[in-house]
Amino acid sequence: MVAYNFQKQFAEPIRSGLKTHTIRRDGKRRHARPGEHLQLYTGMRTRSCEKIIPDPICSAVHPIIILVGETSIHRITIERNGSVHSLEKLGQFAIDDGFESLEAFHRFWKDFHGVGAFQGRLISWGDFWIDNYDAPKD
Repeated sequence: MVAYNFQKQFAEPIRSGLKTHTIRRDGKRRHARPGEHLQLYTGMRTRSCEKIIPDPICSAVHPIIILVGETSIHRITIERNGSVHSLEKLGQFAIDDGFESLEAFHRFWKDFHGVGAFQGRLISWGDFWIDNYDAPKD
């Protein structure tokens, strides 16, 4: 079982079912694997530690790259089944990630990770569909 800590601002979107994924940098510790239970908390290692929801099951893990520019998010790409998808609906992705807008999403990524390419994993415990963020089909 893998535990993830979230800032308080993400607790309500997780509880309501709006946010069903997290984006994390690759590091020393391994990430969840599909089929494993996840523990989602706010305030880990503090007196205010709180489990956000009962342990969901990881449904998917995808490599993700977010290109953070000085004034905007330039591109988000997600790899799935060996193909790379460049997301078109960045605003919708930002909202589904628990932010009020693409601008708020950009501010967060720029403040916490800086300008440049962020590489990590998108860990999902819900129905994450890359097709939801593609351009509409003609």
